[in-house]
Amino acid sequence: MPVNHDKNIIELEDISFAYDEKENVLENITLAIHQGDYIGLVGPNGAGKTTLLKVMLNLISPQKGRVKLFSTDIQDFNDWQRIGYVAQKAVNFDVNFPASVSEVVLMGRWANKKIFQKTTEVDRAAVKEALEKVGMWEQRDRLIGDLSGGQQQRIFIARALVNHPEIIFLDEPTTGVDQKNQDSFYALLQKLNRNFGITLVLVSHDIERLTQEVMHIACVDKTLTCHVSPEEYLA
Repeated sequence: MPVNHDKNIIELEDISFAYDEKENVLENITLAIHQGDYIGLVGPNGAGKTTLLKVMLNLISPQKGRVKLFSTDIQDFNDWQRIGYVAQKAVNFDVNFPASVSEVVLMGRWANKKIFQKTTEVDRAAVKEALEKVGMWEQRDRLIGDLSGGQQQRIFIARALVNHPEIIFLDEPTTGVDQKNQDSFYALLQKLNRNFGITLVLVSHDIERLTQEVMHIACVDKTLTCHVSPEEYLA
């Protein structure tokens, strides 16, 4: 599906952030992410990429600037099921936890439930749909710890998909995934973006690979140093 440049999902306006009133980690960043975009967020270690991601997810609040999600000020936004998040795998989940693939994906539905509210047929159908999208329905009864790193990442994406989000944030999602599984993983992201119209924001150190995959590159090194197409970035 084509990018809708007339519809902003994320709007950052003059964002600055510092930890403990030290020197700014982010400084005067203005960026718009359009519906249907696939954007790679790149920069050196310590450049503020993950911090910027946390600002966009309202996990931290900037000292300066304004954030909008779906044209709503982030402080007033409450429709979080429209947003999916896949954290770095190393800190995302204890793979030794005795949970099946289906149970891990079902956890993505719990945020919308009250305490002790039962799982419904709608929940189970959403889990099936999400696992089918990532090609892992046949593995639904296996333990998460018995899967390969690449398969586990597909399950974490399914968990992000289970609420039918319009945008998914991914933080270094290929860490610890071998080359073969990386190829399969990026093919899956292309399918989610092109076939299902899901907007993707991907943080990665692998600039060379991102230039082959994404529609736009946003370079962060405290400030936003560029926001261009891969072709312009490589020129």
